[in-house]
Amino acid sequence: MFIELDLQSEVPIYTQLVEQLLEGMANGQLKPGDPLPSVRSLAADLGINLHTVNKAYQVLKQDGFLQVHRKQGVVIQTGEMPGITTEFQEKLARQLKGMAAEAAVRGMQEIEFADMCSAVYRQIKEQGADR
Repeated sequence: MFIELDLQSEVPIYTQLVEQLLEGMANGQLKPGDPLPSVRSLAADLGINLHTVNKAYQVLKQDGFLQVHRKQGVVIQTGEMPGITTEFQEKLARQLKGMAAEAAVRGMQEIEFADMCSAVYRQIKEQGADR
């Protein structure tokens, strides 16, 4: 598993970790049942605080993407992945709203914005096909 964090970014480290783990699940790099490193191990490997890794794991567990087992440790959800909920749609709309506003202020046309969203989505999905 390859994780690259930007410690200078304004995006919190735990958020970057959550996003990269989700990307790994989306592109097939991380499959259902795959074990993840322990909190301590991943924190040491990345050179970050173990509470940061723990927070990322807890967010993903709470959202239904991870399972925690006493013997197996943390694994990617083996059952059905979380579906599209109203809460998810609201979260997505909030995140896109900020990006759409900035794109509009910068002069990007709606079709360019929509095309870029589609391209990013396809890129994530196609990364898995390349493996």
